[in-house]
Amino acid sequence: MQRLHTPIFTGLLILLALTIPLQVRADEVGVSSDAILFGQAAALEGPSSALGLGMRQGILAAFAEINAKGGVHGRKLELISRDDGYDPDRSVAQTTRLIEEDKVFALIGAVGTPTTSVTVPIARARNVPFIGPFTGAAFLRAPDLHNVVVNIRASYGAEAEAWIKHLTEDLHIKSIAIFYQDDSYGRDGLAGVKLALEKRGMELTAEGTFERNTRAVASAMRTLKRAEPEAVVMVGTYGPCAEFIRLSRKSGFNPVFVNISFVGANALAKELGPEGQGVVVSQVVPFPWDTSIKVVADYQAAEKALDPDLKPDFVSLEGYLSGRLVAAALEMAGPNPTRANMLQLINDVGRFDISGDIIAFGQKRRETPPKVFLTVIQPDGTFKAVDRL
Repeated sequence: MQRLHTPIFTGLLILLALTIPLQVRADEVGVSSDAILFGQAAALEGPSSALGLGMRQGILAAFAEINAKGGVHGRKLELISRDDGYDPDRSVAQTTRLIEEDKVFALIGAVGTPTTSVTVPIARARNVPFIGPFTGAAFLRAPDLHNVVVNIRASYGAEAEAWIKHLTEDLHIKSIAIFYQDDSYGRDGLAGVKLALEKRGMELTAEGTFERNTRAVASAMRTLKRAEPEAVVMVGTYGPCAEFIRLSRKSGFNPVFVNISFVGANALAKELGPEGQGVVVSQVVPFPWDTSIKVVADYQAAEKALDPDLKPDFVSLEGYLSGRLVAAALEMAGPNPTRANMLQLINDVGRFDISGDIIAFGQKRRETPPKVFLTVIQPDGTFKAVDRL
């Protein structure tokens, strides 16, 4: 009897196995029958933690919003975040752990140029998507990385061009110095500033540097003060940049201060308090308090649903956009997503409308480059757009 039924039973098992993929296929790494797992390696503690936590907050808000609507093809989006302290060595360890131990489908919301410069090669070697890094580094925009890295923000070069255009054309400033982090991040910003000045037949008046994850900025401040520039452009994180501005004001050195978006505008304003008035910060996402913009209204609603005590800011809005983008791409990829087809779809479609905010890639990115605009800190620590001529 057992021998007579075994072939029939085996046939039924084979038939069942063949029908399962038509409903739910969960053989892709990081994809189960009910979830898709993403990983984030970023600064969650320490002097740059506001950046990593802000990105995490925005991604979680986007995922919670999508999950409340049933997820993507019946799967919930989940996030594992690991602290790398904005340190390249730790970032390598945490990124490797996310890929090999946690077995995430994709990486999302990494923070920093020095960290991504050592973790992108890991992702590339393992064909793991690297989505929405919080950095405008030029190397991430190389054509040969389009099959791994998905950038949603403008480059540091584009931000530098916006600074120099404003300083020279709107304010008619003739002498500009730079204060930057002495690593790949700072040097990327330095290159962008030099290029923007070169286009106008200008050179930097002076340069001052500081070490990553420190606030040892006094020497750089004295160097720039001696040069007496009319403006100082800054490529750093909120802690050392705030310390530089405080020391400068205390010593009677009051040029126009212009900061890059990576500084973390809200964290910078909080650090500076009343001394932040007049400090300019470039931005690469919409104004996070302007709910007349649909994506901002959606973002604020998602944040409140996640935690009523969360406050809108530029960093978490960027994280939210990254989360919404992967959800939109996975929706289009269908019920059996793979790492490869999600990346190919993002590049092939080339243009995603996230509640009215257009995120473009490839040729369409060249046709519709990411926006950069300037904001200035007000006496009460809020922001307003810089008036342009």
